[in-house]
Amino acid sequence: MASSTSATGWLKGRVKSVSSGDCMVIVGTMKADVPPEKTLTLSSLISPRLARRDSIDEPYAWESREYLRKLCIGKEVTFKVDYTVPSIGREFGSVFIGDKNVSLLVVAAGWAKVREQGQQKGEASPFLDELLKLEEQAKEQGLGRWNKDQGASAAAIRDLPPSSMGDSSNFDAMALLAANKGKTMEAIVENVRDGSTIRVYLLPGFQFVQVFLAGVQSPSMGRRTSLVTKLEPEIVAADTNGDAPAESPLTSAQKLSAATSNEMSPDPFGKEAKYFTETRVLGRDVRIVLEGVDKFNNLIGSVYYPDGDSATDLSLELVQNGLAKYVEWSANMMEDATKRQLKSAELQAKKDRIRIWINYVPPQTNSKAIHDQNFTGKVVEVVSGDCIIVSDDSLSTESPLSERRVNLSSIRCPRMGNSRRDEKPQPYAREAKEFLRTRLIGQQVNVSMEYSRKMGAGDGTNPVAESRVMDFGSIFVPSLKKEGADVPPASSIDSNRPSGANVAEIIVARGFGTVIRHRDFEERSSYYDALLSAESRAINGKKGMHSLKESAATHITDLTGTSARKAQTFLPFLQRKRQPAVVDYVFSGHRFKLLLAKETCCIAFCFSAIKCPARGEPFSEEAIAFMRRKILQRDVEIEVEMVNKAGNFMGTMWESTQSRNNVGVALLEAGLAKIQINFATDKIPEAHLLMQAEQRARKQKLKIWENYVEGQDDVVNGSIQNKNKEVHRVVVTEVISGGQFYIQMEADQKVALIQKQLASLSLLDAPVIGAFNPGKGDIVLAQFSLDGSWNRAMIVNGPRAVESPRDQFEVFYIDYGNQESLPYSRLRPVDPSVSSAPGLAQLCSLAYIKVPSLDDDFGHEAAQYLSERTLSGSASYKAQIEEKDLSGGKVKGQGTGPILFVTLLDESGSSINADMLQEGLARLERKKRFDSREKQEALDKLEEYQEKAKRQRMLIWQYGDVQSDDEDSAPPVRRPTGGRR
Repeated sequence: MASSTSATGWLKGRVKSVSSGDCMVIVGTMKADVPPEKTLTLSSLISPRLARRDSIDEPYAWESREYLRKLCIGKEVTFKVDYTVPSIGREFGSVFIGDKNVSLLVVAAGWAKVREQGQQKGEASPFLDELLKLEEQAKEQGLGRWNKDQGASAAAIRDLPPSSMGDSSNFDAMALLAANKGKTMEAIVENVRDGSTIRVYLLPGFQFVQVFLAGVQSPSMGRRTSLVTKLEPEIVAADTNGDAPAESPLTSAQKLSAATSNEMSPDPFGKEAKYFTETRVLGRDVRIVLEGVDKFNNLIGSVYYPDGDSATDLSLELVQNGLAKYVEWSANMMEDATKRQLKSAELQAKKDRIRIWINYVPPQTNSKAIHDQNFTGKVVEVVSGDCIIVSDDSLSTESPLSERRVNLSSIRCPRMGNSRRDEKPQPYAREAKEFLRTRLIGQQVNVSMEYSRKMGAGDGTNPVAESRVMDFGSIFVPSLKKEGADVPPASSIDSNRPSGANVAEIIVARGFGTVIRHRDFEERSSYYDALLSAESRAINGKKGMHSLKESAATHITDLTGTSARKAQTFLPFLQRKRQPAVVDYVFSGHRFKLLLAKETCCIAFCFSAIKCPARGEPFSEEAIAFMRRKILQRDVEIEVEMVNKAGNFMGTMWESTQSRNNVGVALLEAGLAKIQINFATDKIPEAHLLMQAEQRARKQKLKIWENYVEGQDDVVNGSIQNKNKEVHRVVVTEVISGGQFYIQMEADQKVALIQKQLASLSLLDAPVIGAFNPGKGDIVLAQFSLDGSWNRAMIVNGPRAVESPRDQFEVFYIDYGNQESLPYSRLRPVDPSVSSAPGLAQLCSLAYIKVPSLDDDFGHEAAQYLSERTLSGSASYKAQIEEKDLSGGKVKGQGTGPILFVTLLDESGSSINADMLQEGLARLERKKRFDSREKQEALDKLEEYQEKAKRQRMLIWQYGDVQSDDEDSAPPVRRPTGGRR
C-alpha cells in the first residue's frame, strides 16, 4: 500500500470524542454552527482493542480508552498530521495539550505499545525514539497493559451484557426502568445519533442503551435506505489500529457512492443540534434519570451534564437555544415543574425566533405585553377575588384618575354575579373577596403591570358585553410577610421580584382561584410557575374550591333603592343602637351602600345634616374619591336616626378603629361638604364637632369654601348658611350661540392630568376595520382637524358598521365643547383609564338675559360678539354661578347636559351680561312674582343697561320694544282628551 508523504503544519482544535486508547476526534475552534472535524490516530501507537459486536475486549482496552478520554476530552489541543494511509482512509499524527505530548503520556502510563515502523517508509512518529524509551520504562515498572500479574490481566476485561455486544433482542427496557425509576444513573455517552438521541454505557454494568431525551425532539439527521443499512456493519467494523477491514464485496469507493446516493438530507438545523449535543455530552460522564419507556421499548430519560459546580439539563439547553421543540407525550412522563420549564423555554425561543423558529409566525392573540407601568399605591377596593383597585401614589389622591383597576394575572376566581341581571355569586366568590378585603384594604402595595387583554364576545366570558380592554398585573403586599400562613414557601420566591407576598399566589394557595391555562403565545404572569405550584398545593390539601365542602349559603336582603315605606319596617331593628357595618359602595360623598352582616341586609345610608356637592358640581368627584380612600370596604359603626323620603337611612358613622373617629367630621374638615340648613342638629350625636370642623374648613378656605368671605353667614337652628355665590376662574373653550358657551374650570386638577395622559400616548397606527367599531355614545380619541391634536370625544352620529377609512363620524369633544365631522381614519380607541373621567367642558348660559338664537335676527351678531369677547387671546374670566339647571340629563352633547346660569366677568370686572344688554344684543328676563329677592335686585341693576340700548335704538331695539305682552306667561292648563267632559 502506498502512503501519503505529505504532512500538515501545526493546527489547533478541541477534542470532541475519544473512541479508543489511541484515537480521537478533533474539531476546529473557528466560529461556526458546525465546524470541521478530523479523526486522528496517534502515530506509531497501538492500544488494546475494545469489543466490537461478537468480540470481547482485549485486556486493558477499557482502561486505555478511559485514560485517553479523561486526559483529552473537551480540551484545546495543538496537533499535526504526520502521515496518512489512504487505503483505510485514516490519518496519524501528534497531539499536544499545552506543552505535553499526548503520545508520550499514554506510553509512559503503559496504556499503548509502540509500533517501530509501518508498512511503508515514513509511517512513524517523529518522536519514535522517545516513545520506545518510555515503553521500556513502563514494561520494567509493570504499568498499565504491561502488568505482570496474570490475574490482573484477566480482570481487566469487561463482562459486557448481551445488548452491549449488538444483541438487543433480549433487552428488557421496562425492567431497567422499574429498577431505576427516579434514581440517578451514571453513564458515559458513546454516540450522538441526533440532538435528542444518545447512546450510552450505563455504569457500572456497561449496559449499552439508546436514550431519547424526555419532553423534546431535535430536527432529524435524515435516514438511509436498506442498501446503506446492509453496508453499515462493514463500514464501522474497520480495525481501529490501522489494519484493513475484512474483505468486502464492494470497494470503499462503491460504498461511498452507495451511501451518498441513498441518504436523505438532514432537516434544517439537524446538524447544528447534533453538534450542540456532541460538544456537551459526547465522551463525557453524565447523569441520567429514566422517565419512561415508549411502545417500541425505547428508553425515555433526562440527561444532566456537569457545568462547573452544577449540573445542566440537556433538554432545557436544546429548547432554550432553538434546537429542539417541546413534545407533550414524553413530557407527561416528567415532573410538572420540569414540564413548565421546557414549555416556557420553547415559548421564549419562539418569541426570539431562534434557529428552528426563525420563520415562526405566532398565532393571533388578544393579549399584549405592558411595559414600564410598575407603580406603588394603596388598595382602595377589592372588586372580586381576582380584581383590585389601587390608587397610584404618583397621581393626586383626590382625583378619580389616580385609581387603577388591576386584574390579577393568569388566575380566575369565582364571579361575583350581577344583581341587576339577577345573577347570584358563584360558590366561594364571597369568601375570596372577603379574604382579600380583610387583608388588603388600605394596605400599601407594589404593582407590576404585565399584559392587557381584549375581552368580549369572542372569549366566552360575557357574550352580551361589548369588547373592552382589561389590564393584568401582579400585586405584592410587603405587610403580609409576617403572616406566615399566607406567604408561599421560600422556594417559590424569586429574588428578582418585588418584596412581599404575591396576592395571586396567596389566593390560589387558599383554593379561592384557579390558574388559567394560556395558549402558547399568550402573555402570562411573570410568576406563572409559582402560581401553578400554589394551585397544586391547594388541590393536594383540598382547600376551598378543591374541597368536598360546599360554599356557605348567604341570604342578604338588599334595601337599597327600595321605597321609604319598606325601609321604615326595618327602622326599629336599626334605630338608636350602634351597628357594625361594612361600606360596600360609595354613591356620593355623603351617601353609601352598607352591608350589615349581623342583620343580613344592605342599606342605603346618608349622613345626617351633611351634604356634599351633587354629581356634576365642582368638588363632587373629589368628595367621592376622598370617601373611597377613607371608608370604602372598611369596617365602620353606624347609628341610624331616621329614614328619609327616598328610603335612605340617615345617621352618624364612626371608623371601627381605636380612634373611633366621626367620618362626617373628616369630610367637613376637608372642605368637601356643608352642614345643611334647617336640620335639627340637637338630635345628632357630636353635632358640635361637625360645626367646629366646618368652621375650620371655612377659615382655611378649603375646596368648596375657596371663595368664602368672612362675615356673610347666618346661623339657623345651629347650622351655618353661606349666602355667598360660587365664583370660579374659567376659560371659555367654545361658543355655541350668543347666550350659550362651554367653559373649563381653571382650578380643576383633572385638566392637567388628562392633558398629561393624552400627551404620553403614541398614536401612529391607523385603526383596523372590524377590530374597532365605535358606536353612538362611545368615548374615543379624535384628531382635531385644525391643529392635529388628539382629544377625547364622544360619537354623536356615524355608520353602524365601518366599511372604509373614509366613513364619516360626527364627534363632540367632551373636554372643550366643540363638534365636527371626521373620517374613521382619524379616530382611535381610548384606554378606560382615560375615558372614565367625566368631560371637562361645562355648558353655561348667560344669566338673567335672553339672547336671540342663531335662527333669529341678530343671532349671528350676538354669537360673534360673545366669541370676540371670550375666545380672542388666552384671557381667563370669572364665572359667578346664579342658578343651576340639572334637568338636562347627564348625556354630553352640543347644547345639552346640565346648565350653569352665570354672570361672566372679564379681568376688569366688567359684566359681559350687562355689555350685551347695552349693545342691544340681548334683553332682560321678565320679573316674576315667585322670583327671589336676590334675583329681582339683579334684574333691577341690569335694567339700566337695557334702557340705554332702547333709547339709542340699538340692534334688536331698532324698531322699538320687541317684547310682547304675553311673553313669559305660564303655559295653558292641559285638559284630558278622553273620558267624560
